[in-house]
Amino acid sequence: MTTKSDFSTEEWQLVLEAPPSAGMIVVTAQRGGTFRESIAMAKAYVEARKQHGESQLLDEIVAAKPERDHTHYHSPEELKQAGLKHIRDSVALLEGKATPVEVDEYRKFIVTLAHAVASAHREHGKDVSESEQAAIDDITAALNGAAG
Repeated sequence: MTTKSDFSTEEWQLVLEAPPSAGMIVVTAQRGGTFRESIAMAKAYVEARKQHGESQLLDEIVAAKPERDHTHYHSPEELKQAGLKHIRDSVALLEGKATPVEVDEYRKFIVTLAHAVASAHREHGKDVSESEQAAIDDITAALNGAAG
């Protein structure tokens, strides 16, 4: 069973930054709804916490305050590329330290969070806009190791 103690401080920071990075990629994919989408990101952590006990690693991740990358990006595209890199790097790190089941649960948590953020604000009569779905597709590809 993998726990926070299996990671250096920098490694753990990377693992904690990837889920909020995914959320921010979705938030910036479509204008509007930022407040509701931010609330949805927090709720995704609360919902994941309710699944407590299935994975000690995921329990420790969702129990921590969501960590976001504090870098100031010049464009949504720059934020997206950096966020996708965080996601790819965190999964690669976990693949080297965690069990395959733990890595899969981490991936599922990030995808669930991205969908929750996208669904938090209806745009153009849709729960998830085309640009938000494209962002989720990019996040899913990054989670599976593909370059964004």
